[in-house]
Amino acid sequence: QVQLVESGGGLVQAGGSLRLSCAASGRTFSRFTMGWFRQAPGKDREFVAAISRSGGSTAYADSVKGRFTISRDNAKNTVYLQMNSLKPEDTAVYYCAANYAGWGNTSQEYDYWGQGTQVTVSS
Repeated sequence: QVQLVESGGGLVQAGGSLRLSCAASGRTFSRFTMGWFRQAPGKDREFVAAISRSGGSTAYADSVKGRFTISRDNAKNTVYLQMNSLKPEDTAVYYCAANYAGWGNTSQEYDYWGQGTQVTVSS
């Protein structure tokens, strides 16, 4: 079992920045593709970003490309999401997820999920 714990969410003004962290338990972190998803009230969960096992490849939703950066530190079993130039429409619960089998941008491809951290962007 892989346990994922998100942190770093909070309240920020539009144009500001936050860095989310996701800490994983165990010693198999580097075997997983890691992703970030988000869900706003009344909305479906949507893909935000993903990073490969080595950290050499990344993918982003068009809505966050150029503003968000995903990274990982396998020695610390941690994945990060640096969020810059935040907009009110970024307000959502952000979830960290782990994908053992492959690479993808749909939630059904991910095997483990954190409980989420709230990000609120005010105007």
